[in-house]
Amino acid sequence: MEELRGKQGFICDMDGVIYHGNKLLPGVKEFVDWLYKEDKKFLFLTNASDKSPIELQRKLERMGVFVGEEHFYTSALATAKFISSQAPGCSAYIIGDHGLQNALHDEGIIYNDIDPDYVVVGETPDFRFDHIEKATNLVLRGAKLIGTNTDVTCPVERGIRPACRALISSIEVATGKQAYFVGKPNPLMMRTGLNILGVHSEDAVMIGDRMDTDMIAGIESGLDTALVLSGVSTRETIKDFPYRPRLVLSGVCDIPPVE
Repeated sequence: MEELRGKQGFICDMDGVIYHGNKLLPGVKEFVDWLYKEDKKFLFLTNASDKSPIELQRKLERMGVFVGEEHFYTSALATAKFISSQAPGCSAYIIGDHGLQNALHDEGIIYNDIDPDYVVVGETPDFRFDHIEKATNLVLRGAKLIGTNTDVTCPVERGIRPACRALISSIEVATGKQAYFVGKPNPLMMRTGLNILGVHSEDAVMIGDRMDTDMIAGIESGLDTALVLSGVSTRETIKDFPYRPRLVLSGVCDIPPVE
Protein backbone atom coordinates (compact mmCIF):
# COMPACT_ATOMS: atom_id res chain seq x y z
CA MET A 1 0.00 0.00 0.00
CA GLU A 2 2.84 2.40 0.73
CA GLU A 3 4.18 1.83 -2.79
CA LEU A 4 0.76 2.67 -4.23
CA ARG A 5 0.38 5.76 -2.03
CA GLY A 6 3.79 6.96 -3.22
CA LYS A 7 2.78 7.08 -6.89
CA GLN A 8 2.59 10.49 -8.56
CA GLY A 9 -0.27 9.72 -10.96
CA PHE A 10 -3.59 8.00 -10.30
CA ILE A 11 -5.76 6.81 -13.20
CA CYS A 12 -9.16 5.70 -11.94
CA ASP A 13 -12.12 4.06 -13.59
CA MET A 14 -15.53 5.44 -12.54
CA ASP A 15 -18.38 2.90 -12.83
CA GLY A 16 -17.91 0.39 -10.03
CA VAL A 17 -15.03 2.39 -8.53
CA ILE A 18 -16.50 5.82 -7.78
CA TYR A 19 -20.21 5.08 -8.10
CA HIS A 20 -22.91 2.63 -9.13
CA GLY A 21 -25.35 4.59 -11.28
CA ASN A 22 -26.27 7.58 -9.10
CA LYS A 23 -25.02 6.04 -5.85
CA LEU A 24 -21.64 7.18 -4.55
CA LEU A 25 -19.51 4.33 -3.22
CA PRO A 26 -18.08 4.35 0.32
CA GLY A 27 -14.89 6.32 0.93
CA VAL A 28 -14.86 8.20 -2.39
CA LYS A 29 -15.00 11.67 -0.81
CA GLU A 30 -12.13 10.78 1.51
CA PHE A 31 -10.13 9.34 -1.42
CA VAL A 32 -10.57 12.50 -3.53
CA ASP A 33 -9.71 14.70 -0.52
CA TRP A 34 -6.53 12.63 -0.04
CA LEU A 35 -5.56 13.04 -3.72
CA TYR A 36 -5.82 16.81 -3.39
CA LYS A 37 -4.13 16.92 0.02
CA GLU A 38 -1.15 14.90 -1.25
CA ASP A 39 -0.99 16.98 -4.47
CA LYS A 40 -1.43 13.89 -6.64
CA LYS A 41 -2.05 14.07 -10.37
CA PHE A 42 -5.23 12.15 -11.10
CA LEU A 43 -7.58 11.36 -13.95
CA PHE A 44 -10.94 9.63 -14.07
CA LEU A 45 -10.55 7.55 -17.23
CA THR A 46 -13.88 5.97 -18.12
CA ASN A 47 -14.96 3.62 -20.89
CA ALA A 48 -18.48 5.05 -20.65
CA SER A 49 -19.15 7.05 -23.81
CA ASP A 50 -22.55 8.56 -23.06
CA LYS A 51 -21.51 11.63 -21.05
CA SER A 52 -19.11 14.53 -21.56
CA PRO A 53 -16.47 15.53 -18.98
CA ILE A 54 -18.58 18.45 -17.77
CA GLU A 55 -21.55 16.13 -17.24
CA LEU A 56 -19.39 13.70 -15.27
CA GLN A 57 -18.10 16.61 -13.20
CA ARG A 58 -21.64 17.77 -12.45
CA LYS A 59 -22.71 14.21 -11.63
CA LEU A 60 -20.02 13.94 -8.95
CA GLU A 61 -20.87 17.44 -7.76
CA ARG A 62 -24.47 16.38 -7.15
CA MET A 63 -23.08 13.54 -5.02
CA GLY A 64 -21.02 16.00 -2.99
CA VAL A 65 -17.63 15.39 -4.63
CA PHE A 66 -16.00 18.45 -6.23
CA VAL A 67 -13.45 17.77 -8.99
CA GLY A 68 -12.37 19.97 -11.90
CA GLU A 69 -13.53 19.14 -15.43
CA GLU A 70 -9.90 18.63 -16.50
CA HIS A 71 -9.78 15.45 -14.40
CA PHE A 72 -12.11 13.50 -16.73
CA TYR A 73 -11.43 11.66 -19.99
CA THR A 74 -13.85 9.33 -21.78
CA SER A 75 -13.74 6.64 -24.44
CA ALA A 76 -15.90 8.94 -26.61
CA LEU A 77 -13.15 11.57 -26.62
CA ALA A 78 -10.52 8.92 -27.32
CA THR A 79 -12.59 7.48 -30.18
CA ALA A 80 -13.14 10.88 -31.77
CA LYS A 81 -9.44 11.72 -31.51
CA PHE A 82 -8.45 8.37 -33.05
CA ILE A 83 -10.84 8.64 -36.00
CA SER A 84 -9.90 12.25 -36.76
CA SER A 85 -6.20 11.29 -36.73
CA GLN A 86 -6.87 8.44 -39.14
CA ALA A 87 -9.20 10.24 -41.56
CA PRO A 88 -9.49 14.02 -41.05
CA GLY A 89 -12.78 15.42 -42.33
CA CYS A 90 -14.46 12.00 -42.55
CA SER A 91 -18.07 11.12 -41.80
CA ALA A 92 -19.73 8.55 -39.55
CA TYR A 93 -23.03 6.89 -38.80
CA ILE A 94 -23.26 7.15 -35.02
CA ILE A 95 -25.11 4.87 -32.61
CA GLY A 96 -24.60 6.41 -29.21
CA ASP A 97 -25.64 9.07 -26.76
CA HIS A 98 -24.85 12.79 -26.93
CA GLY A 99 -21.46 12.34 -25.22
CA LEU A 100 -20.23 10.40 -28.25
CA GLN A 101 -22.08 12.53 -30.79
CA ASN A 102 -20.64 15.77 -29.40
CA ALA A 103 -17.10 14.37 -29.17
CA LEU A 104 -17.15 13.34 -32.83
CA HIS A 105 -18.70 16.67 -33.89
CA ASP A 106 -16.01 18.61 -32.01
CA GLU A 107 -13.35 16.71 -33.99
CA GLY A 108 -14.99 17.70 -37.29
CA ILE A 109 -16.52 14.27 -37.98
CA ILE A 110 -19.80 14.73 -39.86
CA TYR A 111 -22.90 12.59 -39.19
CA ASN A 112 -23.75 10.58 -42.31
CA ASP A 113 -26.30 7.75 -42.57
CA ILE A 114 -26.00 7.33 -46.37
CA ASP A 115 -22.38 6.59 -47.27
CA PRO A 116 -20.21 7.15 -44.16
CA ASP A 117 -16.55 6.25 -43.78
CA TYR A 118 -17.23 4.76 -40.33
CA VAL A 119 -19.98 3.23 -38.24
CA VAL A 120 -19.29 4.20 -34.61
CA VAL A 121 -21.08 2.48 -31.71
CA GLY A 122 -21.15 3.49 -28.05
CA GLU A 123 -23.54 3.05 -25.13
CA THR A 124 -27.09 4.29 -25.43
CA PRO A 125 -30.42 3.25 -23.87
CA ASP A 126 -31.96 3.97 -27.29
CA PHE A 127 -30.38 1.01 -29.12
CA ARG A 128 -32.95 -0.23 -31.63
CA PHE A 129 -33.35 -2.84 -34.36
CA ASP A 130 -33.35 -0.14 -37.06
CA HIS A 131 -29.91 0.95 -35.81
CA ILE A 132 -28.63 -2.60 -36.24
CA GLU A 133 -30.16 -2.92 -39.69
CA LYS A 134 -28.78 0.44 -40.89
CA ALA A 135 -25.31 -0.20 -39.44
CA THR A 136 -25.17 -3.71 -40.91
CA ASN A 137 -25.86 -2.51 -44.43
CA LEU A 138 -23.45 0.42 -44.17
CA VAL A 139 -20.65 -1.87 -42.98
CA LEU A 140 -21.39 -4.33 -45.77
CA ARG A 141 -21.06 -1.43 -48.21
CA GLY A 142 -17.60 -0.56 -46.89
CA ALA A 143 -17.93 1.54 -43.74
CA LYS A 144 -15.39 0.61 -41.05
CA LEU A 145 -16.83 -0.52 -37.71
CA ILE A 146 -15.56 1.20 -34.55
CA GLY A 147 -16.60 0.58 -30.94
CA THR A 148 -15.86 2.99 -28.12
CA ASN A 149 -14.96 0.21 -25.66
CA THR A 150 -14.95 -3.53 -25.04
CA ASP A 151 -17.08 -3.55 -21.86
CA VAL A 152 -19.79 -6.21 -22.11
CA THR A 153 -21.70 -4.92 -19.07
CA CYS A 154 -21.72 -1.93 -16.76
CA PRO A 155 -22.64 -1.97 -13.05
CA VAL A 156 -25.69 0.13 -12.10
CA GLU A 157 -27.80 0.48 -8.96
CA ARG A 158 -30.27 -2.20 -10.06
CA GLY A 159 -27.61 -4.69 -11.21
CA ILE A 160 -25.93 -4.54 -14.62
CA ARG A 161 -26.78 -3.19 -18.06
CA PRO A 162 -25.42 -4.25 -21.46
CA ALA A 163 -22.49 -2.09 -22.59
CA CYS A 164 -20.82 -1.37 -25.93
CA ARG A 165 -19.32 -4.81 -26.62
CA ALA A 166 -22.69 -6.48 -26.12
CA LEU A 167 -24.49 -3.95 -28.31
CA ILE A 168 -22.03 -4.01 -31.22
CA SER A 169 -21.82 -7.81 -31.33
CA SER A 170 -25.08 -8.04 -33.29
CA ILE A 171 -23.53 -5.93 -36.07
CA GLU A 172 -20.33 -7.99 -36.03
CA VAL A 173 -22.26 -11.25 -36.34
CA ALA A 174 -24.52 -9.91 -39.11
CA THR A 175 -21.62 -8.55 -41.18
CA GLY A 176 -18.82 -10.97 -40.37
CA LYS A 177 -16.66 -7.90 -39.62
CA GLN A 178 -14.77 -7.34 -36.37
CA ALA A 179 -14.98 -3.92 -34.75
CA TYR A 180 -11.92 -1.95 -33.64
CA PHE A 181 -12.26 -0.79 -30.03
CA VAL A 182 -10.55 2.40 -28.84
CA GLY A 183 -11.22 2.45 -25.07
CA LYS A 184 -9.50 0.46 -22.33
CA PRO A 185 -7.59 -1.83 -22.58
CA ASN A 186 -6.36 -0.24 -25.84
CA PRO A 187 -2.94 1.33 -25.10
CA LEU A 188 -4.02 4.38 -27.13
CA MET A 189 -6.33 5.48 -24.33
CA MET A 190 -3.83 4.65 -21.59
CA ARG A 191 -1.02 6.64 -23.25
CA THR A 192 -3.38 9.59 -23.63
CA GLY A 193 -4.19 9.40 -19.93
CA LEU A 194 -0.51 9.40 -18.98
CA ASN A 195 0.15 12.33 -21.33
CA ILE A 196 -2.70 14.31 -19.76
CA LEU A 197 -1.22 13.69 -16.30
CA GLY A 198 2.32 14.32 -17.47
CA VAL A 199 3.74 11.29 -15.66
CA HIS A 200 5.62 8.18 -16.75
CA SER A 201 3.96 4.77 -16.50
CA GLU A 202 6.26 3.61 -13.69
CA ASP A 203 5.09 6.57 -11.60
CA ALA A 204 1.37 5.85 -12.05
CA VAL A 205 -1.26 3.36 -10.88
CA MET A 206 -4.43 2.10 -12.58
CA ILE A 207 -7.36 1.65 -10.19
CA GLY A 208 -10.37 -0.21 -11.57
CA ASP A 209 -13.02 -2.83 -10.93
CA ARG A 210 -12.58 -4.98 -14.06
CA MET A 211 -9.93 -7.56 -14.80
CA ASP A 212 -10.74 -7.61 -18.53
CA THR A 213 -10.30 -3.86 -19.15
CA ASP A 214 -8.79 -1.91 -16.24
CA MET A 215 -6.24 -4.41 -14.95
CA ILE A 216 -5.00 -5.67 -18.32
CA ALA A 217 -4.78 -2.05 -19.50
CA GLY A 218 -2.61 -1.15 -16.53
CA ILE A 219 -0.42 -4.24 -16.82
CA GLU A 220 0.18 -3.88 -20.57
CA SER A 221 0.90 -0.14 -20.21
CA GLY A 222 3.42 -0.64 -17.40
CA LEU A 223 1.39 0.90 -14.58
CA ASP A 224 1.00 -0.38 -11.05
CA THR A 225 -2.42 -2.01 -10.66
CA ALA A 226 -5.06 -2.06 -7.92
CA LEU A 227 -8.33 -3.95 -8.37
CA VAL A 228 -11.25 -2.80 -6.23
CA LEU A 229 -14.00 -5.28 -5.39
CA SER A 230 -16.74 -2.64 -5.44
CA GLY A 231 -17.76 -3.31 -9.05
CA VAL A 232 -17.67 -6.17 -11.57
CA SER A 233 -14.73 -8.45 -10.72
CA THR A 234 -14.66 -10.56 -7.56
CA ARG A 235 -12.00 -12.57 -5.75
CA GLU A 236 -13.39 -15.68 -7.44
CA THR A 237 -13.37 -14.26 -10.99
CA ILE A 238 -9.77 -13.08 -10.61
CA LYS A 239 -8.83 -16.77 -10.87
CA ASP A 240 -10.27 -16.91 -14.41
CA PHE A 241 -7.48 -14.71 -15.81
CA PRO A 242 -3.82 -15.56 -16.50
CA TYR A 243 -2.67 -12.21 -15.03
CA ARG A 244 -3.07 -10.65 -11.59
CA PRO A 245 -3.38 -7.12 -10.19
CA ARG A 246 -0.63 -6.23 -7.73
CA LEU A 247 -3.18 -5.18 -5.09
CA VAL A 248 -6.77 -6.23 -4.41
CA LEU A 249 -8.76 -3.73 -2.33
CA SER A 250 -12.33 -3.61 -1.07
CA GLY A 251 -12.64 -0.14 -2.59
CA VAL A 252 -10.88 3.21 -2.92
CA CYS A 253 -11.76 3.66 0.75
CA ASP A 254 -8.70 1.50 1.51
CA ILE A 255 -6.24 3.93 -0.09
CA PRO A 256 -6.11 6.95 2.25
CA PRO A 257 -4.11 5.96 5.35
CA VAL A 258 -6.02 5.81 8.62
CA GLU A 259 -5.02 8.74 10.78
